[in-house]
Amino acid sequence: MNKGTKQFETRVIHDGYDSVDHFGSLTPPLYQTSTFTFGNAQQGEQRFAGEEEGYIYSRLGNPTVRVLEERMASLENGKGALAFGSGMAAVSAILFHLLKAGDHILCSRGVYGCTFGLLEMLEEKFNITHDYINLSTEEEIRKFITNDTSCIYVETPINPTMELIDLSLVCKIAKEHNLPVVVDNTFCSPYLQQPLDIGANYIVHSATKYICGHGDVIGGILVGDSLEQMNHIRMTTQKDVGGIMSPFDAWLLIRGLKTLPVRMDRHCESAQKIAGYLKKHKSIKAIHFPGLKDDPNHAIAHTQMKQYGGLIAFEIDGTKEMAQTFMNELKMIKIAVSLGDAETLIQHPASMTHAVVPVEVREQMGITDTLLRLSIGLEAWEDVCEDLDQAFKKLHGMALRLS
Repeated sequence: MNKGTKQFETRVIHDGYDSVDHFGSLTPPLYQTSTFTFGNAQQGEQRFAGEEEGYIYSRLGNPTVRVLEERMASLENGKGALAFGSGMAAVSAILFHLLKAGDHILCSRGVYGCTFGLLEMLEEKFNITHDYINLSTEEEIRKFITNDTSCIYVETPINPTMELIDLSLVCKIAKEHNLPVVVDNTFCSPYLQQPLDIGANYIVHSATKYICGHGDVIGGILVGDSLEQMNHIRMTTQKDVGGIMSPFDAWLLIRGLKTLPVRMDRHCESAQKIAGYLKKHKSIKAIHFPGLKDDPNHAIAHTQMKQYGGLIAFEIDGTKEMAQTFMNELKMIKIAVSLGDAETLIQHPASMTHAVVPVEVREQMGITDTLLRLSIGLEAWEDVCEDLDQAFKKLHGMALRLS
């Protein structure tokens, strides 16, 4: 299928799969096998030598996984994609591919807690250093690029503060210095943002989140703008480190992907309304959501995102204990550290997803002890607001008793 002639909503259902190649099966089959047989010894030799196409062993490639990879490459307008056992396996793979001992990484000032942990490990074991900066001006970016800088790693929106990075600016400067740009696109999914079109070179996803959409898969995706580079990663980092995705998880993700546009529209529509409700609430000190017109990231979001996303961060006007009490009073909204599911989820980043980050670094990232991250689900937005409201009332009553 020529993706240039089809809309995203069509490609997310059809690309990467032809039922004619699979006995007419409407749904991509689950090839739950560890290995594949050869017709003869010569065929096995030819496949291992790369002289004949075909499957060998599921760590090196699997038909079900390949459908997911080809579909994700299409949706991100990339040349190739690889599926991994987790988002962090995808992050690790691209960093291992791009870096060597003594190199330097330039990062957005906020990253996922486990990405932070990985960067710390790389510095400790291999002297691969990193700097977290705002990436907001040409002067700042150029100032931190050194002779050892080997890539720029960006989250946008940043987890969990919802700060946005101007990808056009970053990619422009990176190109001048011949630096690859890696973008964690988890919070947007390819439906809302396509960094390769803006100039990035690699995209990583925690497929656990919006790609799946149902909270039942752990997975990661890497998409690149060079088929040669992606094949190299497949036959080196992915093959030898072994962080592959199982066929069953790939099958579930293919199924989840089919409803991605419909789900994202609902997440975004509800988040916009809930953010409007939260903005007016007297118990909130600050709200971070790019869909609000007075949000400092609104202009960037309007430029590089299709919609404003399904995540909201807000700060309780009080203490860490009050923020946790508020969470405990919620009835329908679940306390959990994921996002993109059908259920609305809330978490406390400072003590959960970003607990590994030292306090002083968390503060520099804007992660306070009263910051909460809310992932808007698919429930009626009115019911989400009602649950928030009853928890706020109990929190207000507690504050009155303490005053």
